[in-house]
Amino acid sequence: MMKMKELSELAMDELLTKRRDLRQESLHLRLQQQSGQLEQPSRLRLLRRDLARIETELSHRGKKTQGK
Repeated sequence: MMKMKELSELAMDELLTKRRDLRQESLHLRLQQQSGQLEQPSRLRLLRRDLARIETELSHRGKKTQGK
C-alpha cells in the first residue's frame, strides 16, 4: 500500500509507470477472480485504492500546472 506522501515524492513518469503496472496487475487479478483462481481477494481492493491515490496525485499535479 502506498502513502500519499510517497506518491507526492515520485516523478511524473514514475507515477505514470506505476499506474500502468497497477492497472495491468488489476486486470490479471480480475481474470483470476473470474476463473475462480484468485487466492487473495483483498489484493484487488488494495490495488484499487493505490490506483485511486495515484489518480488523485496526477489530478492534483495537473491542476497545479494549470494554475501557473
